[in-house]
Amino acid sequence: MDATRRLIVLRHAKSDWSDDLPDHERPLAPRGIRDAPKLGRWLAENGYLPEHVLCSTARRTRETWARVSETLPENSPVEYDEDLYGAGPEEFLKAARRVPPEVTTLALVGHEPGVSELTLDLAGYGDDTRLVQAKFPTGAAAVLLTADTWANLGAAKLEAFFRPRD
Repeated sequence: MDATRRLIVLRHAKSDWSDDLPDHERPLAPRGIRDAPKLGRWLAENGYLPEHVLCSTARRTRETWARVSETLPENSPVEYDEDLYGAGPEEFLKAARRVPPEVTTLALVGHEPGVSELTLDLAGYGDDTRLVQAKFPTGAAAVLLTADTWANLGAAKLEAFFRPRD
């Protein structure tokens, strides 16, 4: 059996709707700028340190990861993937399945509804995922454990769920 792998699924922090910008170019709102480092500190405090990051190309996801990563002890290689902008579970899985097998902790940074759908597709709709089912808010992260290889990723267990207001 392969070693356990950890998948961290992050939703971008709160974005700014005040300018008439295309959706892809919306920046973080002041609340998002405040919340993203909270997520990074939580990841670091709990030892959830990604070895590789797959991030949507949208400005708000890139800005979220930049602020999260500033609080982590080490920088992880980041791959910006256009297919993760507006991605559903299949696009996220396709991206994750390309990750080298030696990576044991992977972070995916994306958007709703794809991040909650991916989390629930992998972890199921039980009592342990009720908070994810209720709402996957901006600046939140689900941490999933799997014995699957990235190439065969298909099931996981929800280990933790972070919401900025907590």
